Amino acid sequence: IKELRSIFENNNIYSKLHSLNTKMLEANFWQDKNNSQKIVKEKKFFEDLINSLNTSVEKLKDFVDLNELASEENNSDVQFEIIQNIKDLRSEVKKNEIKCFLSNEADPLNCYIEIHAGAGGTESQDWADMLRRMYLKWSDKKNFKSSLISEHRGDEAGIKSATIKIDGDYVFGWLKKESGIHRLVRISPFDSGARRHTSFASVWIYPVVDENINIEILEKDLRIDTYRSSGAGGQHVNTTDSAVRITHIPSKIVVQCQNERSQHKNKETCMNMLKARLYDYEIKKREEENQNVESSKSEIGWGHQIRSYVLQPYRLVKDNRTSFESTSPDKVLDGDLDEFLEQSLYKLNEK
Repeated sequence: IKELRSIFENNNIYSKLHSLNTKMLEANFWQDKNNSQKIVKEKKFFEDLINSLNTSVEKLKDFVDLNELASEENNSDVQFEIIQNIKDLRSEVKKNEIKCFLSNEADPLNCYIEIHAGAGGTESQDWADMLRRMYLKWSDKKNFKSSLISEHRGDEAGIKSATIKIDGDYVFGWLKKESGIHRLVRISPFDSGARRHTSFASVWIYPVVDENINIEILEKDLRIDTYRSSGAGGQHVNTTDSAVRITHIPSKIVVQCQNERSQHKNKETCMNMLKARLYDYEIKKREEENQNVESSKSEIGWGHQIRSYVLQPYRLVKDNRTSFESTSPDKVLDGDLDEFLEQSLYKLNEK
């Protein structure tokens, strides 16, 4: 509980709640429905955190008082029960500690997940597709909504790249630490000699910028290209140049969308993605993060991975930043990511 109070202070939980309460007292607060709903939601998040801390403090006081009585009466059964209750309380406090790390400006937002296969042809392209499936499965388990923005399929299997969007409460906050290189070691299903292969793919997470965040983009800074969408054929085949690719020349950021049949809608989605990428860049600069994301994208290979998924010769998923491990890679690849996400939020935010 002492640690949780310290985390509250470091993350300005009380001052953030005070700021939200002040905004709600403004005369025109309820005129902007979208903004007011967002603030009310954030206010409830911080209030729930504080109420949970207060409840934990009261529970601990009760356990201390009860333990004194049990000690006087030499009642070991009650003392054992108190120990179990304190373990449960500790677990509750840990969960609230993690929630504290979802209190940053962009954390409540939806997110884009951008996946790129590394060098290695079919092997890495299949791995990129496995990663996409993993995040979609995680999204389904959370009852979040997911949609495909764009994809470039591999020549034989898998994907060369793909962008998906996930909508849900605090999605960006949960996934923001997933950006980086992911490494797979397995017996290749594409190798007739059944040899072990190592594959790499990159994952990049960006927040979906809402209407209340103003990102200025100058027309002269954009290069807009259109091309024909690739699809599965049949009724989905696209015979017009409806797919859109936008390059932001100053930052060299490239976004593309092909999931809509209308070029106008694809362009609108691209602009939203570009705003997200520029906003994410500004957040990282503001937070004075040491690593440069764009430069780390230059090589998807050895020495850069944040997590390794080993299927052969042993079975293990290990996060190289937190040292957290799972001996059930099948479950992880089926979207059982919560423990990795919690460890990333907790350990990577430790002071």
